[in-house]
Amino acid sequence: MVTTGLSGNDIYCVKKLGFHPGEILIGNSVYSIGFVGSLTSGFRSMMGGEVSNITSMITEGRVLAINRMITEARQRKGLGIAGVRSDFIHHAGSGNIEFLSVGSAVHSEHPETDQLRFTASADGQELWCNMDAGYSPVSFAFGNVAYALGLGQGIIGSFKKLGRGEIREYSDVFNRTRHTALQRIIAEAKRDNANSVLNITTKVIPYAANISEMLMVGTASYNPALPEEFKANPITSDLTSSELWSITNLGMMPVKLLLGTAVYSLGLAGSLTSFIKSFTRGEINATTTLIYEAREHAIGLITNEAKSIGADDVLGVKTYIYQLGNGLIEFLAIGTAVKKVDFVKTKSETILPQAIIADRDTYFDHPGLTFGGNEAI
Repeated sequence: MVTTGLSGNDIYCVKKLGFHPGEILIGNSVYSIGFVGSLTSGFRSMMGGEVSNITSMITEGRVLAINRMITEARQRKGLGIAGVRSDFIHHAGSGNIEFLSVGSAVHSEHPETDQLRFTASADGQELWCNMDAGYSPVSFAFGNVAYALGLGQGIIGSFKKLGRGEIREYSDVFNRTRHTALQRIIAEAKRDNANSVLNITTKVIPYAANISEMLMVGTASYNPALPEEFKANPITSDLTSSELWSITNLGMMPVKLLLGTAVYSLGLAGSLTSFIKSFTRGEINATTTLIYEAREHAIGLITNEAKSIGADDVLGVKTYIYQLGNGLIEFLAIGTAVKKVDFVKTKSETILPQAIIADRDTYFDHPGLTFGGNEAI
């Protein structure tokens, strides 16, 4: 008997890979920020950009939780860990933060002889797609950066936001944080001798007042078919595993995850015009034009980067808009550059149906629900 976090479709897929499901695994670590740490971060956040001591603390907490999960996997004779996730939870009232890592063990046909070979953010369905496309999992990888816009950036921006258009000081801060997180997840892959990082997910997590964490999570993997150059510069991709399988089947490979960020202001004149026109029905032409231009600019940034690295296409492009307050808006474009090659192929001619069936959520948190004073997750 096993108690696992793998779904029925996950189990079907891992069995097709010759694995068997194992126990759910948990690792955690509870931290206190402390008065000194809070005070130090307060001064550093005034300058804007990365708040390095907060990044270090969050990274340390995540690593401790992950390592404890790995220790549990070894105690249970796991061959690998699938579906790894890394979270942190603010415990209301105590001021403490719990770092939590959860995954599920997988075993070979002879679990008594298993030695831990891999950890992966990929679940069972994703593992099948990745491995059938030639990418074997190596390690769960993450890259993060805690950052703040900062008082200094705010002073600079307060003058420039009177005008309409991009506020480069803010754009630079956001571009640095996003690309720093990407470089750190690449560094983890290189450390573990992987030549690719797959299934990258990106999210921004509020940490404290004016400070957020930019977190990228993925599976560092190795594909023996890739040229030697990718050991020194691993490929990065946020394509889903089924998308990765599909493009591999068509003779394409991902090259690089691309990020383009631009922060814009409507400007004082634009804001007043929008305010006046909001009393009447109809299109606000100035605002429409500005938002269109900003979104196109963000997409243009990743298009230009794709051309500079010799990519053939950019797939899965998504655009996001974030309200930053004080009339500022961030426009973010994300996509994966791909290239046509003749050295990658899938092992199977068709994708496994169970690898693409979406599992249905059966439990839903009520917005704002708390449990024991802690946010429900």
